[in-house]
Amino acid sequence: MNETDASEENRPTPEEKSTRGRMGMVPGVRILGSGSFVPDNVVTNDDLAELGCDSEWIVRRTGILERRHATEDQATSDLCYEAATRCLENASVAIEDIDLILVATITPDHFTPSTACHLQRRLGAFAPAMDVGAACAGFMYALTTAAQFVANGNAKRVLVVGADLMSRLIDPNDKKTFPLFGDGAGAVIVGPDDHGDSVSEGSGPAGILSYQLGSEGCGGEMLCIPAGGTRMALTDRAKEEGLQYLQMDGRNVFKWAVRVFAESAKDVLHAAGVDASELGLVVLHQANQRIIDSAVSDLGVTADKVLVNLDRYGNTSGASIPLALDEAFEDGRINRGDYVLLCGFGSGLAWGTALIRY
Repeated sequence: MNETDASEENRPTPEEKSTRGRMGMVPGVRILGSGSFVPDNVVTNDDLAELGCDSEWIVRRTGILERRHATEDQATSDLCYEAATRCLENASVAIEDIDLILVATITPDHFTPSTACHLQRRLGAFAPAMDVGAACAGFMYALTTAAQFVANGNAKRVLVVGADLMSRLIDPNDKKTFPLFGDGAGAVIVGPDDHGDSVSEGSGPAGILSYQLGSEGCGGEMLCIPAGGTRMALTDRAKEEGLQYLQMDGRNVFKWAVRVFAESAKDVLHAAGVDASELGLVVLHQANQRIIDSAVSDLGVTADKVLVNLDRYGNTSGASIPLALDEAFEDGRINRGDYVLLCGFGSGLAWGTALIRY
């Protein structure tokens, strides 16, 4: 056995580790505003029945009633632009004041240039821009990255966008997977907490009080697009086999998602010294109603503290959390000083969980 083999053998498995991912915190930052956009094209379960999908099965297994699909002339950057402009307006931030643009997506307009660069050009921003590719956990990775730039004093205003056109990645003939996904975009602007200890009486300053980012690449094959990259070319044979589309082991992804949320949420809350009963709102990746119900039941919070909009949008991957956050802000469900628990999880396998004080 060589040295590499020995190190692999002695490395603790995820189950043997007390904490599944890397922990951190970013005090002194806050979300200054949000915005979102979904295509006008509503696709109901009845619409999908024409493809042979069972409407009752979709509702029973997922909780999804409808989703949005982009038109052929819409690309991911188009949705990003609409969400970003709404976000800038809601936050009363001028594009000239944006110091960094991050776009979380796995459905870029092109392999290169990045979708973030397309967005930067359309917005007329004078700022560096880059994509973050962590699928359904992408927004959480991008959000914590933005917070680091702000906390370190290297940026005052960071535009973070989560956007995906998942309808382009799913085989329309896959009757159990195609109904699950939709298209959308959500955006937030992250900046310093200028209010300090005056957020609200006794609540303390805003910030990411605790977060955990993690990945388990050993489960990557459970959510994978086999062809189209450098590992497997997109040949005619690959197309015939549908390998350009997302392949999903739904049963095992379900079990993993419930477990990883329950464990990471408890780790994050424990690190921040906050009890689940103190949470003002829980915003999970909108993948499946059964995942949300199971995960939240384990956490012990009431249903009224959990935002759910997957019934209208389906699984929008990287757009899922910022879409839900914008809805929460618009509906007045998040107030200054509130504890908000966020969690994104999916392909990678990767996840990001954070407790923020707004």
